[in-house]
Amino acid sequence: MASYSTPHLPISAWAEDDRPREKLLLKGASTLSDAELLAILIGSGSRNESAVNLTRRILEQYQHNLNDLGRASLADLTAFKGIGQAKAITLLAAMEVGRRRQHKEARALPSIGKSDDAYQLLRAKVADLDHEQFWLILLNRGHQVLHLEQVSAGGVSGTVVDPKIIFRRALHGQASSIILCHNHPSGNTRPSPSDLEITKKLKLAGQQLEIPVIDHLIVTHRGYFSFADEGLL
Repeated sequence: MASYSTPHLPISAWAEDDRPREKLLLKGASTLSDAELLAILIGSGSRNESAVNLTRRILEQYQHNLNDLGRASLADLTAFKGIGQAKAITLLAAMEVGRRRQHKEARALPSIGKSDDAYQLLRAKVADLDHEQFWLILLNRGHQVLHLEQVSAGGVSGTVVDPKIIFRRALHGQASSIILCHNHPSGNTRPSPSDLEITKKLKLAGQQLEIPVIDHLIVTHRGYFSFADEGLL
C-alpha cells in the first residue's frame, strides 16, 4: 500500500491552496482530485489521518476507479477506519446522485433569435400585472437563455432600475449578453423619456463591460415594443 506524506497533519494546518474547500472556491471543482472531492463530502478524517489521506486510502482499495467505488455497500465503506455510518451514507448518496445524473438528458436551453422569442418568454410573467416590474434575460454566446431574473418591482407608473444591480447579476450569471424587459400596466407600449434614458445608460455600461444589451422590451397586455426592432439600440 502506498504511503502518503504527513498523514497526521490536519487539513486546517495545510497551506490554504491545498485545502479542498478553499481550493474549490479559488480554482473551481474541476481542479480537485477525486480524493479531494470525496474529502469535502466526508468533512473530516481522524486524529491520525486527514480526510484527504483517508479518501486516498479508500480510492486505492478500489484501484482509483469511481465506478468500482460506486458499487460499494454501506458495510464495505464502514469497514474503513475513520468511516462511520454517517460518512458512509454521505458517500453512498453522492454516488447515487452521480448515477442518476448519467441517466438524465441535458436540459435544452431556449434560444432567442428575435424579439418575439423574448416576448413569449416574458409575457406570462409581466403582461397582466397591475404594477411595473423589471426583468433581465441572461444569454450565452449562442443567445440561449441561461436565466431569467426579476430585478425590481415598483408601482403603477414606474420601478427603480440600478445599473450596478443589472450588471452584477449579469457578471454573476456569466452572461455573454442580456435582454432587458419591463411592463407598462397602462397598456401603452411606447417608451417614456425615462425608458429611453435608462436604456441608453445600460447600453453604454454593457459596452464597457463587454456584455452587450441586445434588446429592451416593453411588455403589455396588448403587445410589446422592442428597442432593437425600432433601431433604438
